[in-house]
Amino acid sequence: MNGWSDNGLWLAGVAAGAVLASSAASLGWWFARNKYRTPTTGPSYQMELLDSLYNNSPISFAIIDRQGRFIDINRDPSDLVGFSKSDMNGMLFTALVDSSSHEVTRHMFLRTLNGEKCSQEIKIIHKLGHSIDLNIHTSPLIRRNKAIGILAFIQDISDRKRSVERIRYMAYYDDMTGLPNRRFFTNRLQEKLDSARDGSGRLAVCYMDVDRFKLVNASFGRDFGDMLLLQIAERLSRILNEPGELARMEGDEFAACLDCSSGDEDLNARLDEMMAVLVEPFELGGIPVHITVSIGVAVYNGGPEDATAIQKRADMALQRVKENGKDDYMLHSGDMDHVALHKLTIQHEMRKALHNKEFLLYYQPQYDLASGQIVGMEALIRWNHPEKGLVPPGEFIPAAEESGIIVPLGEWVLEEACRQNKEWQEEGMARIPVSVNLSMRQFSERNLTGKVADILNQTGLEPRYLELEITESMTMDVERASQCLKELTDIGVNISIDDFGTGYSSFHYLKNLPIARLKIDRSFVRDIHQDPNDAAIVAAIIAMAHNLQLQVIAEGVETEDQVHFLRSHRCDEMQGYFGSPPLDSEKTQRLLREKHNRTALPVYPIRAAGTVS
Repeated sequence: MNGWSDNGLWLAGVAAGAVLASSAASLGWWFARNKYRTPTTGPSYQMELLDSLYNNSPISFAIIDRQGRFIDINRDPSDLVGFSKSDMNGMLFTALVDSSSHEVTRHMFLRTLNGEKCSQEIKIIHKLGHSIDLNIHTSPLIRRNKAIGILAFIQDISDRKRSVERIRYMAYYDDMTGLPNRRFFTNRLQEKLDSARDGSGRLAVCYMDVDRFKLVNASFGRDFGDMLLLQIAERLSRILNEPGELARMEGDEFAACLDCSSGDEDLNARLDEMMAVLVEPFELGGIPVHITVSIGVAVYNGGPEDATAIQKRADMALQRVKENGKDDYMLHSGDMDHVALHKLTIQHEMRKALHNKEFLLYYQPQYDLASGQIVGMEALIRWNHPEKGLVPPGEFIPAAEESGIIVPLGEWVLEEACRQNKEWQEEGMARIPVSVNLSMRQFSERNLTGKVADILNQTGLEPRYLELEITESMTMDVERASQCLKELTDIGVNISIDDFGTGYSSFHYLKNLPIARLKIDRSFVRDIHQDPNDAAIVAAIIAMAHNLQLQVIAEGVETEDQVHFLRSHRCDEMQGYFGSPPLDSEKTQRLLREKHNRTALPVYPIRAAGTVS
């Protein structure tokens, strides 16, 4: 390339002018106004300007003839394409162009030779074989009203393209597993739904959650938890390998979009396959770990439903699976929408009810089976709803536990029961304990003993007149339960196990925990005269408890025959409708006054265990 021949010099001048026009507009305007001369009288310095622009321009530019061959390049191209200036002298520009950019490059050059200014992103091939992304701006070189060549400004945009691609990847893909993320999945699902509007397609959206994943993190650490998610993603990818079919939504939750046009049997088979591929244990730190998953499924059969709505239905189905015991899959049904909305509504109303003092306590007496005297009472919460009236606990306690409202609600129950019991004692009623149920969340609080002690101090109730009822499941962490219960008994509070026989039922905690009383669950008492197995279980619980020096109370006693049976087996106490239904505080006070120092239950003489006179 001679570069500085008359024609080359003229072309370089055009190039310099283009550079000035595109990247230094103000400087170009100054030169134009002063006709490339110094402000004072003096010779032109056009040659120096052109020489500086040619050698020092930060932008690479090339001069290409009408046949598409390189005539001149202002900078050494070896860093960019691996070829030197001499290598490229006379080389066809298209010899560098990747096949994917051949057609757009040809059109760009034709348009430029016809007088247009063009801009195009193209891909070229480096001498070593890898591809490079370029941004090319072209202008025609005109001489005597004829385009004699092309001036091409060349910018390497490979780094920028990689950055853009990385940003796009981060926006649409999960960085850890490499799977599409929620945004990608939602967009792809919407595209599929739009294609299936006419009812020709049938899609199933699946939300999958790893059961007890927090236990894995707690046992092995989060790094191993991430490793488990990677392995799960790899296994699921084996059977869900279509683009956009599988995604990681967040945490330990995955989503899949399945074509279920073949019918429900095929859908069930695919769901079974998704669960089966995870059956084999995963290895974490050399330890085999078995996991299960819960899957909620929503099927789209056509209509105006969008991606967000169908994902919400799948999520509702997933929540129902987890509530029902996990390790299963379930299809969304219409009633789930109502249930979910009802939960949110009742949780909102409960917060207002607590503030507006709409809750109240009922009390169910507990009777000594030998004497028939009232020896205690259980505090039972009710909700006096301003519109629905009296709401039983079974309708709102589960929602309270799920939302966490159970903690302030439980504290209110404890304080109100202690206050009321103390008030009755001061009015001359019998000094008997009141039993209050503790929720799992209350029992898990660190300062439970301190809160109980504060309530006893505020109300003035002696600790021996308070009994806290816990469930067997609360004792599974024996070490923590033992410490907590010891602190409570140290301040004088009694502990009983509620619903005994339906849960953990381990002799270990009966032996090691400071428990005073067992409550036999009503499900065993109900059929003691119809089911020999229930009768045997009740008799065995009573005998075992007495051998461990524990008191026994039977719940749900409703008939005289049940009272006979319990008395014949030396059960200590009973509670149920046979004695009295739960009563509000006013009726409870009247009952306590009427039965004070009087027998509340008929006393039957006992002849022998198992027989009643």
